[in-house]
Amino acid sequence: MKTLCRIFNVHRSSYRYWCRPKEPDIERTIKRSLVSEAWNVSGGSAGARTITTMVTNTHNVKLGRWLAGKLMKELIIVSCQERKHKYNRGGNERIDIPNLLNRQFAVTKPDQVWCGDVTYIWTGSRWAYLAVVLDLFARKPVGWAMSFAPDSELTAKALQMAWELRGHPKQVMFHSDQGSHYTSRQYRQALWRYQMTQSISRRGNCWDNSPMERFFRSLKTEWVPTTGYQSFSTAQSAIIRYITH
Repeated sequence: MKTLCRIFNVHRSSYRYWCRPKEPDIERTIKRSLVSEAWNVSGGSAGARTITTMVTNTHNVKLGRWLAGKLMKELIIVSCQERKHKYNRGGNERIDIPNLLNRQFAVTKPDQVWCGDVTYIWTGSRWAYLAVVLDLFARKPVGWAMSFAPDSELTAKALQMAWELRGHPKQVMFHSDQGSHYTSRQYRQALWRYQMTQSISRRGNCWDNSPMERFFRSLKTEWVPTTGYQSFSTAQSAIIRYITH
């Protein structure tokens, strides 16, 4: 040992310290367990930032984002990754309903700008449709509804839920795409009753409503099974869990 330490220029005390059995890091072991638990609770969708928030708020354990990422690597777990998607750029906006939002997604207070959109979910034997209303301030869903028809009645139910849950706010700008379920007389009358200003994306331009596109992509890549759900009720309860959590 003396000869090897001299050759490699290592102090014998350092070598003995390195050979000494290391005691298990109990605190790190506990955090590893909490990271694994939070990842399982999220259905495998949570990343390092989300896991940090979940562990800190639920268990009152101090955990940084970088340590959470290292522990995830040790546990060989990753969050669901979104596939790259290229959007087509579209043309001009409608003349009668202008694009008032104009991609100004950074709002300064709640209930200032809401966005809406509709997507489809497989429910065993047929497609169901999900309408969501998103508050741009916190990018949080404030209203939603599901049915088998992507019509104005569906989008109006989601809007009514948002309006009631948020305490009947006034002077809200509502932004959506040019789908008929948002440009119909029934839906525009609902916006008029709630004293909301309507804004419409340019035709064929998904970037004008990108917060909603991002929300639906996250929902489908992180939560909805690739084969869909077995029934409408199962899909509804699972999606409500994703939205409310």
